[in-house]
Amino acid sequence: MATKRIADEPAFVLHRYDWSESSLILEVFTRHYGRVALVAKGAKKPTSSFRPILLPLQPLSLAFGGDAEIRTLRSAEWQGGHVMPTGDALLSGYYLNELLITLLARDDPHAELFDIYAQVVRVIASEHGEVLQAALRTFELLLLREVGFLPQLDAQTMTLAPLQADVRYVLVPEGGLRQAGPDDRAGLSGSQWVTLQDAIADHAPFTTTLRACAEVMSELKPQLRALLHYHCGVKTLRTRQMMIDIQNL
Repeated sequence: MATKRIADEPAFVLHRYDWSESSLILEVFTRHYGRVALVAKGAKKPTSSFRPILLPLQPLSLAFGGDAEIRTLRSAEWQGGHVMPTGDALLSGYYLNELLITLLARDDPHAELFDIYAQVVRVIASEHGEVLQAALRTFELLLLREVGFLPQLDAQTMTLAPLQADVRYVLVPEGGLRQAGPDDRAGLSGSQWVTLQDAIADHAPFTTTLRACAEVMSELKPQLRALLHYHCGVKTLRTRQMMIDIQNL
């Protein structure tokens, strides 16, 4: 989707790369244009107005233009709202950004996902660490649904048979949702999967899915991680490996 000039576009910086001694290449997630690559000329100069603004996990309003694959950033304004997360919260934010860079194609709009990402970022930046893991599971579920990698959670994927409320089922990368076997450690009951399906289909999916995920976080985490790694084409995401390395210090 080529664009000539865009103004007042809500956005977040996902990643930044050195382009020259004074400039940066940015991967940004915009509300109306999806993931976009921009060059921020002179952004590394001490006098640049971009320098204190182009930070990850900060709500921005951008103006950019051009019809090349990498467009030119014209202006950037911080929209306020929260300070930069630190510690585990910061690593969690980088994890979300890595998922978006890996799973979203450029110039493919996902306005609803952008709004959900903004909500999760607010949770990450808050001091309510007790809901952090539930917020991450919520984002993983809704991201997988948005990009078409999440099967229906109220029926077995291969047979389309409805789930039985008190039977345990597992979500696996190549087979979708199936009945759990004796060797499957993770799993949720049929009624729990149906609750998750109802939540992500709700008109306010972030709030309802956050509540649903809070009840099943430990069981859901390894299943979503396996599904994400499968579709990202890696055994371990870089930010996930960084978290493991820090915990082992």
